[in-house]
Order: sequence, then structure tokens, then C-alpha cells
Amino acid sequence: MSKNLTKRSEDYSKWYNELVVKADLAENSGVRGCMVIKPYGYAIWEKMQAELDRMFKETGHQNAYFPLFIPKSYFSKEASHVDGFAKECAVVTHYRLRTAADGKTIEVDPDAKLEEELIVRPTSETIIWDTYKGWIQSYRDLPLLINQWANVVRWEMRTRLFLRTAEFLWQEGHTAHATEKEAVAEAEQMMNVYADFAENFMAIPVIKGVKTANERFAGAIETYCIEALMQDGKALQAGTSHFLGQNFAKAFDVKFANKEGKQEHVWATSWGVSTRLMGALVMTHSDDNGLVLPPNLAPIQVVIVPIYRNDEQFDAVSDAANELMAKLRKLNISVKYDNRDTHKPGFKFNEYELKGVPVRIGLGPKDLENGTFEVARRDTLTKEIVSNTDIVTYIQDLLEEIQTNLYAKAQTYRDSHITEVNSFDEFKEVLENKGGFISAHWDGTPETEDKIKDLTKATIRCITLDRKEEAGACVLTGNPSVGRVLFAKAY
Repeated sequence: MSKNLTKRSEDYSKWYNELVVKADLAENSGVRGCMVIKPYGYAIWEKMQAELDRMFKETGHQNAYFPLFIPKSYFSKEASHVDGFAKECAVVTHYRLRTAADGKTIEVDPDAKLEEELIVRPTSETIIWDTYKGWIQSYRDLPLLINQWANVVRWEMRTRLFLRTAEFLWQEGHTAHATEKEAVAEAEQMMNVYADFAENFMAIPVIKGVKTANERFAGAIETYCIEALMQDGKALQAGTSHFLGQNFAKAFDVKFANKEGKQEHVWATSWGVSTRLMGALVMTHSDDNGLVLPPNLAPIQVVIVPIYRNDEQFDAVSDAANELMAKLRKLNISVKYDNRDTHKPGFKFNEYELKGVPVRIGLGPKDLENGTFEVARRDTLTKEIVSNTDIVTYIQDLLEEIQTNLYAKAQTYRDSHITEVNSFDEFKEVLENKGGFISAHWDGTPETEDKIKDLTKATIRCITLDRKEEAGACVLTGNPSVGRVLFAKAY
């Protein structure tokens, strides 16, 4: 199997696009800007979904489902929110098609115009808060902790598989609380859940912080985020959690009677991650040979490839493979025995390398004779000969080692690409020649932030939660600054 992948160093964007398609993760569909997620790609998303869902439920959240369509009038109730999404909204105006006069062409039936146009959800705050009005009457109904797994539509003009598509899959949490303090704690908690997931399951180190006013979610008082760094030196926002204050509660008149019987508006949060995480996974770990997947998210953690010349050898190899497979599965390790007789071992080795399977085991007559297995690891592309008495423990330990190694490698890259600068010339030089996060003083004004973005295409990724307060001079204006922020070019 020939990979023919463009090298990352030659054209990172082309390498990424080719890899997503050739590794069978996704492909473009017949609908502009939309993708088909293929079974192998969807299996990774399902593992992400299962782990996140477990984490949400452990923190007291329940799943529900809300409509895909939102009446246009709902959007007008929260002005800053609608303004943030207006350019990306798909609008349904009619509810029926008909055959045209020629008897062949299908056209929109002009008599089937909707009384009120419907928006295909870009996010669900408005429909959910209209619903919560009927669910919340008393402090006894709070906190209300709801999540939904859904698809959303944002009519993007420039699309790229997983990273930016007109329709994508995600989860969105929407919670209501009796006090501001509780809502802020919830928003921070969910940012920490996302960081935990990114680091321990995706093996991606992230920086926790808050967005500037310019970069906040439309309608939020505060946006908490986790920011990751890809191998080309660009940042990727991997998850966000928003403290919404009482904006949506006031817009949709969601009140509760407190313990004293007084009516108050609730306090709100929303938070979400999407199939964009698939793009982050590909770009953080993969190499010129294909995908590199952390064992915690790999659909196939171990693949066994038989090597044989005749039926007798195949039967003997299969017996040993099936025995090993049964032992590993008892330990909840996902194993595939590739006994296809339509492809040679070399083709299979190449295929599983491209698909990022963490551990590959080659097994032939000589291995049976010697009581050994040939074990190859995807992250380092190295091989070991392991005795059949040690193989199960060895595989268990190896999967943990690969998970740890991928995180450490990504962290080393990220940490070596955080650069402090003190002048605008230095800022531009690092941005163009090194990339990564640039730690620089900023005067705190949206105007300066916009000017830097216009001049360099770099945005403030976050004000880190552990930022040290230190007086300095803004890299662009020289005006006073109270601390450094992280800039980067971003996806």
C-alpha cells in the first residue's frame, strides 16, 4: 500500500488534508462545506464522546435533546448573541417542494412559505433558554445541568475537514444556577474537565485561560478556554466554557423564587467541544508516515498480522493469535487479527502505520518456533522481539508508555515554542520564523488587539489563568501593561 503523503515540512496544510482522506477518517461530501465522517474516523469520535459523556455525568450533568430549528424571533431577544452568529446562519423559509409546470423540475412551492422563518441552529442557547422558562420556577429546580450531543450548522465560506465545516458534530452544555458564584464555578469546572480530557486521553498539552472581550463567545460575560499548539506552530482552540451571567435569563425571562420567596433571574453557563478535536488529534501527533494515535483513543490498539506460506502455517499462527487476542481482550485492550488473504503482510504493515494503530504484532512460523512475537510501536517506529510468556504484560505496559510518550513529546514541542518578546520587531520576527505562542505585553485595549491582528494575523489566544501581574510596555503602542498575554496565528 503506497501512502504518497506530502511531507509536513513541504506543505503542512496539504499533508493534513491528504492524511485525513487517506487514513479513512473523512471525505468531502456532495454538499459544499460538509463532510462525510467515515467509520474509522467516527470510531475515534465515538471514543471521545464516550469518555466526555462519562466525565459530564460524573459531574452531575444529564443529556437531553432540543430542536434543530429555532424561530427567528428567538434570536432577536439577545442582540449581542445574534450579532455574533448572523453571518453564519442558514435560514429555512419554505416547508414544501413541488413539480414545476414542465413536469420534471423540482422547485420551491411559493404557497408553502413559513409564517416565521426558522434558523438551523448554529448553537442552541436561544431555544434552550426559551424551554428552561417552563422548567424553572423555584430554587428547588436549581441547578439545572443539561448537555446535548447534536449537529450544528454555521455557513462557513472557507472549509477544511474537521477543522471548519458548514455542519459539524459537538456537545453543548447549558446550565442554570441560583447564584453568580455557582455559575462561575461551573464554567471553570467544565474548562478543567476539557483540559483533563485533552491531556489524559488525547495526549495534548493545553493552556487554560480566558478570552479577551474581542474573542469572547457572543453574549458571554467571560469565556474560559483551552488552547493547544499544532506542529506547524499554529494554535488551536480545543474547547470553551462560557459564563453567561444573566443575559439569557433576562432575555427569555427565566426567573425562580428564592428561599425567601423573592423572584430572581437565574445565572447561566454554556460550554462545548466539537469534531474539531479530531483535527487537533491529527495535527498534534501524526508524522510523514501517517496518523499517530494515542492508545486511549485508538479504535484498534493492537493489530496482529499473520505471516505464512501455506494453510498449515496459517492455522498454527491463527491459533496463537486467537489465544493472545483473548487474553488482551480480557484486559479491555481492543485487538484486531487481520487474517485477510487478499493482501500481503507488507501491505497490511503499511496500512496500519498510516492509520496510526499504536502497536503492531507480526507473527509467523519462526516466531512460533522461538516462542516469541515481533512487536512494533507506531510512535517511535521501533521493533522488539518479546517472549510469549511476557507478551501480555509487555503490551499493557507498552500502551501506557506510548500514551505518556506522545504527551511528553507534544509538551516538549509546545514548551519550546512559547517565546517572550519585548518589541514589535521581535514579535514579527518570532511569528514568521519560529511560530508558536508569543508571550507579550498588551495595553488591554480592543483597538490595539485589532491593529496587531490586522498587521500580523496573530490573535490573543488567551490571558492565562496563571498570569503573573507585572508592569510592562505594550509591544505595539508602548502604553502601560499589567501583564503578558499569549498571541499566535490560529486555526
